Amino acid sequence: MRVFMLGWEFPPLISGGLGTACYGLTKSLSRQQVDITFVLPKPVSGDFPEHMNIVAPQAAAAAYGDRSPESVSSTYSYNQDTDFENVTFKAVPAQFHSPYPDSLQMDAKTQHASKLITKLSQKINMSSMVSGNDQTQGNGQHNGAGNNYQGDLIQDANRYASLCVDLAKNQEFDVIHAHDWLTFPAGIAVSKATGKPLIVHVHSTEVDRAGSIGSHIYEIERQGLHAADRIIAVSHFTRSILQRCYDIDPEKVDVIYNGIEPQIKTLPCSPRSSIKNADKIVLFLGRITMQKGPEYFIKAAKKVLTKFDNVKFVMAGSGDMIESIVKLAAAAGIAHKILFTGFLKGDAVKKIYQMADLYVMPSVSEPFGIAPLEAISHDVPVIISKQSGVSEVIRHALKVDFWDTDEMANKIISVLKHPPLGNTLRKNAEDEVKQLTWDDAAVKCLRSYQKTERISSQ
Repeated sequence: MRVFMLGWEFPPLISGGLGTACYGLTKSLSRQQVDITFVLPKPVSGDFPEHMNIVAPQAAAAAYGDRSPESVSSTYSYNQDTDFENVTFKAVPAQFHSPYPDSLQMDAKTQHASKLITKLSQKINMSSMVSGNDQTQGNGQHNGAGNNYQGDLIQDANRYASLCVDLAKNQEFDVIHAHDWLTFPAGIAVSKATGKPLIVHVHSTEVDRAGSIGSHIYEIERQGLHAADRIIAVSHFTRSILQRCYDIDPEKVDVIYNGIEPQIKTLPCSPRSSIKNADKIVLFLGRITMQKGPEYFIKAAKKVLTKFDNVKFVMAGSGDMIESIVKLAAAAGIAHKILFTGFLKGDAVKKIYQMADLYVMPSVSEPFGIAPLEAISHDVPVIISKQSGVSEVIRHALKVDFWDTDEMANKIISVLKHPPLGNTLRKNAEDEVKQLTWDDAAVKCLRSYQKTERISSQ
């Protein structure tokens, strides 16, 4: 099986869970002896990170306007990793920017809250965690690479599509696999140019991200979904959205859950001497955006603190709601109990999981949710929103409607006050997570490819 795969992020150039998912799925498909040509948009103004070995930087040396297949892309290998031996990475000179905007500047009204946060940060000694250089994939949040993505997204998506058509002219493949809306125009164009079947993989929708229907992005998603021969959705929750909001026949959709990279058990983290022994740590890790429900986390924290004082709440991540969430914490009078770490990466993510007594994901609409799996794999019990795909596969987690902050607070207090409950959640959920592998997802993905092959041969 030969696959022409289209994606707009791959570790370490990641903005969210999409890059993590592409990494895990591609590696496992390669182990299934699937030959993959993975086409990425290379930021024109920047070089690949050191661990991406450029083999033949043809695009950089090509003459202006040269759109021949051999000149339209660069070819590179991924860190000499044998797990990717059946994958060829191609970089076309598109210039996507992240669809997950960041707004890290705080106006004068938030300076007081910011100072309180800084003091708490110093107490927990988080600064050394944030400043590390490790760029390991897998944290499911913005790592700053989105700053390389600039310009108009719609225009970039169309330009990427044109470059992919040029590149496909000298590629041999059986099926096209396009990840999320930015690559849908490319998938449609390559399918029309080659006659090859198209699979679109839905990791998130504009309905999840913005709660809206009718925008330009929504229309691009709708066109891609209807043009596809087959659709992969990351959960039944997402498949229901595709049916309800995009008028997609559910029989056209294969649900394939995300997996998780196996965790290598390491030595316990250093003693938490800078935190009182009685303090508990409740963690929110992800983009601080409307979709992730950060305001509900703050509201629940306020209610917890009226009944249980020896707890601190950590919000790890960045996003366009950071300013309003800092203001909300300050207005609630709990800024001294909230730590905003900003983006964490690599070892810092592992350390914050090791410090946490509980992970909470209060998402408003979460197609899947890889972060709870990561938390569980680090022996952290989780509370997850019922409005998430991951709630379909993890039974041993406490679940709550994102808007029910009273119940969320009650569940947080229950875990913190009753260690046997947390221990039971940890043990049983860990057994469930072990069943969610990228190898299993790859096998199911291969079946979807084979379905499209049969359709195209009829």
